[in-house]
Amino acid sequence: MKKLSHTRNFCIIAHIDHGKSTLADRFLEHTGAISSREFKEQMLDSMDLERERGITIKAQAVRMEYQSKAGEKYQFNLIDTPGHVDFTYEVSRSLAACEGALLLVDAAQGVQAQTLLNLYQARKVGLKIIPVINKIDLSSAQIDRTKIQLLDRGFEEDEMVGVSAKTGVGVEELLEKIIDQIPPPEDTGSDQLKALVFDSHYNSYEGAVIYLRLFQGAIEAGDEVVFLQSGEQYKVTEVGVFNPTMEEVDRLEAGEVGYFLAGVKTLEQIKIGDTVTGAADPLPEAEKFPGYKEVKPMVFCGFYPMEGEYYEEMRDSLQKLALNDASFEFEPSVSNSLGFGFKCGFLGLLHMEIIRERLEREFNIDLLVTSPNVLYKIKLNSGEIKDVSYVGELPDPNDYEEILEPVVQLNCYTPDEHLGNLMKLCQTRRGEFVTMEYLDETMVRLEYEIPLAEIVVDFFDALKSVTRGYGSMDYQFIEYRPADLVKLQIKLNKSSVEPLAFIVHRDKAYRMGRKMVKKLKKILPRHQFEVPIQAAIGSNVIARETKPAQRKDVTAKCYGGDITRKRKLLEEQKAGKKRMKSMGDVDVPQEAFLSILTLDEQ
Repeated sequence: MKKLSHTRNFCIIAHIDHGKSTLADRFLEHTGAISSREFKEQMLDSMDLERERGITIKAQAVRMEYQSKAGEKYQFNLIDTPGHVDFTYEVSRSLAACEGALLLVDAAQGVQAQTLLNLYQARKVGLKIIPVINKIDLSSAQIDRTKIQLLDRGFEEDEMVGVSAKTGVGVEELLEKIIDQIPPPEDTGSDQLKALVFDSHYNSYEGAVIYLRLFQGAIEAGDEVVFLQSGEQYKVTEVGVFNPTMEEVDRLEAGEVGYFLAGVKTLEQIKIGDTVTGAADPLPEAEKFPGYKEVKPMVFCGFYPMEGEYYEEMRDSLQKLALNDASFEFEPSVSNSLGFGFKCGFLGLLHMEIIRERLEREFNIDLLVTSPNVLYKIKLNSGEIKDVSYVGELPDPNDYEEILEPVVQLNCYTPDEHLGNLMKLCQTRRGEFVTMEYLDETMVRLEYEIPLAEIVVDFFDALKSVTRGYGSMDYQFIEYRPADLVKLQIKLNKSSVEPLAFIVHRDKAYRMGRKMVKKLKKILPRHQFEVPIQAAIGSNVIARETKPAQRKDVTAKCYGGDITRKRKLLEEQKAGKKRMKSMGDVDVPQEAFLSILTLDEQ
């Protein structure tokens, strides 16, 4: 088919901040997909949060029409993907919908952690990969070094393209390379509908907008379709493409990438990675796509509305966010001190921050976030294994034999001048050294086996600090291992504050307890009474600070006279504060719950 031979489906994969969104901007300009009047930086990053942080959080699809130097017209379907380690699942979904990938490498930074991980994933699914060296216009660009790194990864020099996504240099050459190198979609010759659901987003008017890549057949408004994995059947109300905004079309055919609407309203109805087929002539079960690996959250924390009356509103908002984000999980939870809320699961700490900020910005919900935890497994005395993702669920120490914690394989990449500092950082986080490998003359890969709890909070920031911004990392889960872990409680005015408790290794408990009480002493506001701040393991207090009372000068009205008069007033004030202390609650600001995130271990 002529149409298929002139279609190219590809994605851009890279490490974070290597210029994916900027290159996508240049493609949109060169192909005329947007006019100069409509253009803005990071065109495909639709969220304010993405623009402010300069990162891509959610994969975006766009269709472009390109006329080659030979005068032929081609249809390009581009999927721009995230680069941060927390959003690897988005990349895996994009790869399944493409025939090729542009592997973007920053000429100043070279091949980095996510570059290698994405390259491995792309090769695993059999994509044609074009290595692209970006930022060649920078004075700090090390093009020859980057080429050597790519040669070491199995590429040939004539495959590589040098571009400057910022200035547009080399973009035309790259577009021609896409036509020559990336194969068109395969023509199966079948009219049976077979399409892959690779993403979705929520529209408050239309419901779920389902992104799909057609492998055979066609789809148009009025068609009855079936999701093979879930078994749900719907009538299609609209089909369209992204140009880059949603644009309705009459039909989508094999090889194309677009969206359809079918009045899908709830989260449970869509499985990302599902196969869509026609209800009248469905595919046999054996031909459906295998679907994506279910992404398991690794970091858990509690979200509670500041005002209890917003609980229902918060639940609806979380459901809408979960529809946009297949890896985000939540379930209702009740806390003695915070009331009704939700226990939420995330891929990592950045993922958690993004969800929190989106709740506050997009849905105007003031919320309180508890300290993050990973998923532990508790071996009870009965031999049963219990999953615990929230400290409040931890049984009494007499009721279990041991706690097992998740351990990951951590790969750190750094210039060799920072090697010592990075090894020291890994060792302070209970890392066990596995191997070290020189990737080139200066770049080193360190491999450690390390508890996930030690790296989810502030490890990435610490790594950037000790390597002066040149270090990078990725990790993957290995197994659960037993460890000597304890529950560290924080008590304010002798009452345990459940959301501030966290699980920590016994060897670190005293040090972490000291830091926590000192931090809380600075953060907590003064009350009319003295507030003791304690860190405790069980009934054993291991650290204490005292927040002094806010005092009023009750002796101001005494001009001269006997000193006993002043003493009497001070004693009355002291007795009053003592009564107040026994009945008064301590106000705990949001910063206190986030303070655990900045307990620097270095």
